[in-house]
Amino acid sequence: MTDLTASIESARQLTVVWRALVLDRDADADVSDLPGIAVRWADCRFSFYNCVTLTEPGAGADLAAQRLMQAADIMRAKKHPGFLWLFEDLLDAEARATLPAAAERAGLRYAFPGTGMAGDLLPVPDPVHPDLTFVRVRTDEHLRACADLQSRAYGFPLEEGRDGLTGSALWTSGMYAYLAMRGDVPVACATTVEADGRLFVAFVATDPRWQRKGYGEAVTRKALHEGAAATGLTRATLHATVAGAPVYPRIGFEPNTPIRFFDLAE
Repeated sequence: MTDLTASIESARQLTVVWRALVLDRDADADVSDLPGIAVRWADCRFSFYNCVTLTEPGAGADLAAQRLMQAADIMRAKKHPGFLWLFEDLLDAEARATLPAAAERAGLRYAFPGTGMAGDLLPVPDPVHPDLTFVRVRTDEHLRACADLQSRAYGFPLEEGRDGLTGSALWTSGMYAYLAMRGDVPVACATTVEADGRLFVAFVATDPRWQRKGYGEAVTRKALHEGAAATGLTRATLHATVAGAPVYPRIGFEPNTPIRFFDLAE
């Protein structure tokens, strides 16, 4: 798969999954598909549910700069902050080279990097970890545990994660979301969801107090195993943070496109 094809796949996975997520959170959420820009914005306090991305393959420097300006204007018009997800390989070489300056002119600040990954790796075995049992997310209590794991892992106040996840029908019925339990303590979580003929992995989080014990990898394998068993899908995709990037190749994912996350400059 070429870099451009991989970026198109990765961006498409974002727009498909986030449309379902934000409409589940708020039926009146902004899920606009504009020329060159997809908006998936729940406008809630959980900033990962507030997303804009550029969608044109091969965009040149002038067009990319224009789209960055438009994306920043969209973000400024919202009540709650969120992120521009930029799949770098959608841009041509000149646009990639001039991206930092163009983003600065638009009033965007580089927040953190990510990596798109994919693989024809399913099914995977049902995982076993000596410390853990796995529980499918079905109740409000489970949702609150997932929300709190997200907040602790990514440094959000607990109320922000809960504002995104609690009360969700999608998480408890339309996604294969799992908690890793150490006794009666939730220590990690992961979800998979069917999207455009692939199984998309999202919201992998481990409580910082329990990191580096293989808990995140184990619960990711569980979500992949159960999602593949239910859907029969063979290809999986995800968007990895720096913390998660070393884990996923062990499962069979291959990095294929760099992602840059931007928020609004102060």
